[in-house]
Amino acid sequence: MTDSVFSLSVADDGVAVVTIDVPGEKMNTLRSSFAEDLKTLLKDAQAQAVKGMVFISGKSDNFIAGADIKMLDSANSREDALALSEMCQQAFFDMKKLPFPTVSAIHGAALGGGLEFALACDYRVCSDSDITKLGLPEVQLGLLPGGGGTQRLPKLVGLQKALEWMLTGKQVRAKQAKKTGLVNDCVPHSVLLDVAKEFALKGKAKATKPKLDRLSQLLESNPFGRNIIFKKAQENVLKKTGGHYPAPLAIIKAVRASVELDQLKAYKTEAEGFATLVMSDESKALRGIFFATTEMKKEWRNDDAPAIAKAAVLGGGLMGAGIAHVSAVKAGVPVRIKDVAEKGISNAMNYSYKILDKKQKRRILSKADLQQTMNRITGTTDYSGFKHIDIVIEAVFEDLALKQGMVADVERECQGNTIFASNTSSLPIAQIAADAARPENVIGLHYFSPVEKMPLVEIIPHEGTSEETIARVVNFARKQGKTPIVVKDMAGFYVNRILAPYVNEAANLLLAGEPIEKIDQALVEFGFPVGPLALLDEVGIDIGSKIAPILEKELGDRFKAPDAFNRLIDSKRLGRKTGRGFYLYDKKDKKVDESVYELLGVTPSPRLNKSEIAKRCVAQMLNEAVRCLDDGIIASPRDGDIGAIFGIGFPPFLGGPFSYMDKLGAAQVSSEMATFANYNPIFTPCDTLKAMAEKGGRFYQAESEEPAVVEATSVDPVEVTKEVVEDEQASEDADTETTKS
Repeated sequence: MTDSVFSLSVADDGVAVVTIDVPGEKMNTLRSSFAEDLKTLLKDAQAQAVKGMVFISGKSDNFIAGADIKMLDSANSREDALALSEMCQQAFFDMKKLPFPTVSAIHGAALGGGLEFALACDYRVCSDSDITKLGLPEVQLGLLPGGGGTQRLPKLVGLQKALEWMLTGKQVRAKQAKKTGLVNDCVPHSVLLDVAKEFALKGKAKATKPKLDRLSQLLESNPFGRNIIFKKAQENVLKKTGGHYPAPLAIIKAVRASVELDQLKAYKTEAEGFATLVMSDESKALRGIFFATTEMKKEWRNDDAPAIAKAAVLGGGLMGAGIAHVSAVKAGVPVRIKDVAEKGISNAMNYSYKILDKKQKRRILSKADLQQTMNRITGTTDYSGFKHIDIVIEAVFEDLALKQGMVADVERECQGNTIFASNTSSLPIAQIAADAARPENVIGLHYFSPVEKMPLVEIIPHEGTSEETIARVVNFARKQGKTPIVVKDMAGFYVNRILAPYVNEAANLLLAGEPIEKIDQALVEFGFPVGPLALLDEVGIDIGSKIAPILEKELGDRFKAPDAFNRLIDSKRLGRKTGRGFYLYDKKDKKVDESVYELLGVTPSPRLNKSEIAKRCVAQMLNEAVRCLDDGIIASPRDGDIGAIFGIGFPPFLGGPFSYMDKLGAAQVSSEMATFANYNPIFTPCDTLKAMAEKGGRFYQAESEEPAVVEATSVDPVEVTKEVVEDEQASEDADTETTKS
């Protein structure tokens, strides 16, 4: 079996050990030749009269990490996609029919099709290593498991667990896999193969019932209880996704078929659902996001650039605390927090402790791990301990003189190649570096709040920033678990520049009489995680007021915020942090503050429907995104799409602003803007959009050869569309970052 991913070795005891190793690749993936190779392997094994078979990976850190997405690209029609699913299902059925038992010995990732392969075995044994994770994350690509996963998983772990894992794409750790019955045993990696061989000699596995508590047993054992489970799951899905994502509903349908239909019809339901989803616009958009983020990992990569081994953060507020957290936890480096007050330091350290403590209580990490991580975070009110720091990230409020002073402090207190990274959300980096002695070390590093949850970071070099500094910061951001985009140094950079006119238009609609809740509902129904006015409350109305003049000064009148909003600030209505803004907040809920209308001199008088409201707000964002591309703020439409999705929750199922405009067509986008411009010139489509409309142009040209991408993923685009800010607001002081986006 020369070119096969399988190599077979039969021991004297009759146990065949099959090593899975895709040649020339870091990860094992299910490829189009997999089914044929497996068929040949099983025939070979039966000819040798083996007593049992163990599958183990030849890779050091993964079992089978998922399916090669190129297989989906080869599906030109629904029929092609259906054939892929049925081929996979049949291959796994063949394993079940073998006269001897099969065992998956899992170390590392067993995800997507990799876990479906393991589910088709009689037994599963996994290592107790931290890198061992099992899951069916296909929903994150807008798909359902098409190789029998929706049918086999519920029989092992129960309906509720199976639905939870498949609807969220959750990856299960080794001990939880054992506890729930997903695997038969969980053992040290050193004895994994030996234990798997023992299972291989046990004979064919008998069907067992899932390990359920009494209430779950009661619900899942009868049609009435199961109906409650499926109904509740559907309600939760629609609440979370707004009905924009078909995959979760298809998963529920396929799982329901596993208990209500005969086997043939149930598997057919899964295959039909898979085929429909492969061809859906939503899945194509989500797969496009994965292709984009995979490609981006290759850019600005320089393995020879000095690694960042020690970091410091200036400012112990919400942003500073979040940056310190991802640096210590994800990047695993020691972090020094400097704040003007001891309270700021303790608040920042407590921020990390609370997050880690939750994980410890859920047994995701041990007490020793918690303490070890917390030991990486230290604090100071001066620059002691900064001498050998590799990167200093400032997270203070938007004051140019303050930031320039910090550059001078860092150049005085730190080593010659220490990077100064500013988390400014709007000030040009060139201005911050204007008086620097070593401007090549100064760069922008703009995070989004909450830092530990939001995946994007903008990296902003000014003209004098060295390429080594850019590469080091990109590498560090990736170690922090972030998706970085490198953007040009202009006010607002990319994300805030497209966000500001979007929020301003929502404000204009409010001042024209549209009700607060109607405006926000319109954009949530469009697909955003939160409406623009609610977002402004979360960010802080005062923060928006500080950013707006910077953008207006640098970019013109179209960024001017309504003067009426100063009345909100004068009345101390700053948003959630003061308990009132456009909404009133208490511990349990929020509701529209009706007194805002009187304060702004507005009488609510709805005129537009929600669709028109959404179109007007989004039109401003689309127009500005194109201008950003024209100005070279972003290098490509791809970067613009990723920045908008991961930075502000632009609906992932639409693929991002540029993909969305391609879908609508430049002519339609330009025409709608021109109509709006009849009553407000600010909507006039930019020259590039007009030219594209005339020529029928697109932002994305013909698709090129895409790289292989597996179903494993570190970022769930659907999850990004949750509430942008969920955590408590940190108290502000003179050295506290208050900019949230």
